[in-house]
Amino acid sequence: MTAKQRAALRSMANTLDPVLHIGKEGLSDNLAKQAWDALEARELIKATVQKNAPFDAREACRQLCDKVHAEPVQVIGSRFVIYRQAREDSKIKLEDL
Repeated sequence: MTAKQRAALRSMANTLDPVLHIGKEGLSDNLAKQAWDALEARELIKATVQKNAPFDAREACRQLCDKVHAEPVQVIGSRFVIYRQAREDSKIKLEDL
């Protein structure tokens, strides 16, 4: 992913509300499934790491990206944004950004 593509994805993510909330349970299989489904439906999602989570947002982003084969876009404070192109009916194409 190029810097220009990442910047375009960051601007798209500005208006998004978080769809994942990572708490004291950490990154469970259920949370990974929710992230996978959300990425298939939306391609670009924002997540929040709660204060009682076992790790910070940067570590949560890295681990979640590894589990769901996504690309990290941005980490700010306790929130992060990840992207993965949908397998079918892709709405966001990196080549076009």
